[in-house]
Amino acid sequence: MSNILPFSRPTIDEATIAAVADVLRSGWITSGPKAQEFERRLSAYFGGRPVRTFNSGTCTMEIALRIAGIGAGDEVITTPISWVATANVILEVGATPVFADIDPVTRNIDLNKLEAAITPRTKAVIPVYLAGKPVDIDRLYAIAAKHKLRVVEDAAQAIGSSWKGKPIGSFGGSLGDFVSFSFQANKNITTCEGGCLVLNNEEEAKLAEKYRLQGVTRSGVDGIDVDVLGGKYNMTDVAAAIGLGQFAQLEAITAQRRKLARHYFKILGKDFETQTGAQLPPEDYESTNWHLFQIVLPERITRAEFMTRMKEYDILVGYHYAPIHLFTLYRKLGFKEGMFPVAEHVGKQIVSLPMFYAMNEGDVERTCMAMREVLAVPSNPR
Repeated sequence: MSNILPFSRPTIDEATIAAVADVLRSGWITSGPKAQEFERRLSAYFGGRPVRTFNSGTCTMEIALRIAGIGAGDEVITTPISWVATANVILEVGATPVFADIDPVTRNIDLNKLEAAITPRTKAVIPVYLAGKPVDIDRLYAIAAKHKLRVVEDAAQAIGSSWKGKPIGSFGGSLGDFVSFSFQANKNITTCEGGCLVLNNEEEAKLAEKYRLQGVTRSGVDGIDVDVLGGKYNMTDVAAAIGLGQFAQLEAITAQRRKLARHYFKILGKDFETQTGAQLPPEDYESTNWHLFQIVLPERITRAEFMTRMKEYDILVGYHYAPIHLFTLYRKLGFKEGMFPVAEHVGKQIVSLPMFYAMNEGDVERTCMAMREVLAVPSNPR
């Protein structure tokens, strides 16, 4: 049996596997009753807000921007530290991405710099809740209200996270707008691939349905119309069956991840940062769902060297994320090194340690021991 500890691994129980088999036997495997049931369960969790499911947590953000009327000539502000989809969706709707540097402690978008980046062309902001840690939602929406901006919360990693005791996604009115979640394979709960969008009202939900399925509106048995340009983004019942099984375990999954995070901090100890020069994440067990446990490495070791050395201990480490503005596509738009120094430093040195539901405290201890040994030896002089 392999002794390799992956950075992430989904846990699918036998009841969920049986539920998928039932869907396959039913003859209805595309969007149907299971997808609708999943939407109802999610809506209840998010305080009764309308929810629509999709085949990714990327199209959810693009559709939110389209519903908000964002397009050519508009600017949308986001963070440079995220999966590239966060910025790509801005380009997809014809708008201009604008980046604001990140806070060095939370690694989320720096709200001071976000406000400084607002211009008369700014129409929306996409904050990212990196590793499941939300930004200051009160301040975020105060800024949005002041400047009359729409908000698309990229909560891809934040299912199970909360703000002041309420689940992310459950805020409406002055503290809520569009909220996008991902159920991709390494997320806290998964549908293999998929996502959902929390909306503000049934009118937006109906429009989301049009964008989800070719812009089609049905009336009667054979009457259809198309009045918006939609795509093919629906979630299948097979995926929804997995999602229902996973969603039933969300509370236990979140509790286990918080337990593992506590153990990481305990085993690493209070002097870890001083001893190694590495930077730990904020120690938070109230709002963060601990989708990722990330450290920023000291400059004396490269990420590639660290990941290679950890692999020698049969421990696989993730990398989340490279600064978006330094990808070739975004350099062509005029972005370059030095524009967002905090994001560039973090993006160069950040790693994600193993963190998943089926891990145990022994896995954490093994990871910490290996990491201490790797970081105790400086990298070769360069």
